[in-house]
Amino acid sequence: MSSGMPPESVTATSNSDVESKTTCSIDQMKAKDSVLEKVDNIKAMSKRQRKKLMKQKQWEEQRDLRKQRRKEKRLKRKLERQSQLESNIEGSIKKQMRTDVVPSTLRLIIDCSFDRLMELKDVKKLHKQIQRCYAENRKALHPVQFYLTSHGGQLKDNMNQTDKGWVNWKDIHIKSEHYSELVKKEDLVYLTSDSPDILNDLDESKAYIIGGLVDHNHHKGITYKRAQEEGIRHAQLPLGVFVKMNSRKVLAVNHVFEIILAYLEKRDWKEAFFTVLPQRKGAKPLNETTDVPTSKSQDSESIQDEISDSD
Repeated sequence: MSSGMPPESVTATSNSDVESKTTCSIDQMKAKDSVLEKVDNIKAMSKRQRKKLMKQKQWEEQRDLRKQRRKEKRLKRKLERQSQLESNIEGSIKKQMRTDVVPSTLRLIIDCSFDRLMELKDVKKLHKQIQRCYAENRKALHPVQFYLTSHGGQLKDNMNQTDKGWVNWKDIHIKSEHYSELVKKEDLVYLTSDSPDILNDLDESKAYIIGGLVDHNHHKGITYKRAQEEGIRHAQLPLGVFVKMNSRKVLAVNHVFEIILAYLEKRDWKEAFFTVLPQRKGAKPLNETTDVPTSKSQDSESIQDEISDSD
C-alpha cells in the first residue's frame, strides 16, 4: 500500500538537477559579471591606456609572425655572407689571373678589304666573328696587338647600327688604312690555307694577317693570290700535321684568331687546335680514331663555308 511519498531515488535526482542548474546559472552570472567588469574597466580606462592595451594584444597575436621573420632574416644574412665570400674568392682568382697576363708583341691583323665581295648577311657574320676575336683577346693570358685594317663600307655601317659601342673598344687598333700602310712589308705574313708553306712557330716580331672574308667558297684562293700579288710572305697553320678533319681546312676568322692565342699560351699546336676547333666538324688527332675532348668553341661558328646565321 502506497504511502504517497516519492521514492528516494527520484528525490535525489531532482535535487541533483536543481543543484546543477543552480551551479550553471551561477557560473553564467559570474562570466557575465566578469565581462561587464572588463567592459567597465575598459570604459574606465583612459584613451592612452586603451591604446596601450590594443598594442599589447597585437604584440601577443603577432608573436609567431615575428619569430618567422627573424628566422628569414637570419637565413638571408647567411646567404648574403656566403655569396660575398664566393664573390671575394672569385674576385681573387680573377685578380690573380690578370696579374699573370703578359701581352704579346705579335701583331694580328684582320684584313677587312674584302667588303665589296660579300653580301650583307655575310658581313654580319664577319662582324660577329670580329666581336668574338675581341672578347677572346681581352681575356687571353697573352693578348696580341689586335688590328682591323681597311675598316669601312658595309662592315662599318653594320657595326654603327648594331654595335655602337665598338668605338669604345680597348686594346684594338681599328684603321681605315690598308695594312701595307701600317706595317713594313718584311714583317707581314698572310695566313692562308692555300699556301704551300707550313707555319711551324710564331715569330712575335711579325704581323700575321687573317683574311676578313666569309665567302662560302665563291672566292677560293683569293687570300693566297693577294699575298703573291703584294709580294709578302704567306703560310698556313700546321692543321694537316696534327688534325684529321671531315671538312675543308678553311677556318672561320675567329677560329684562326683563337688558335693563335691558344698557341701563345700553350706553345703546342696540337693542344691549341683541339682547344678551339669544333668537335662536331669531325676534328680528330691525326692517325687516331678516339674522340677528342669537347672544345670551348663547340657552339660557335664552324668552318668559314658552313657558318650558320646567328642574328
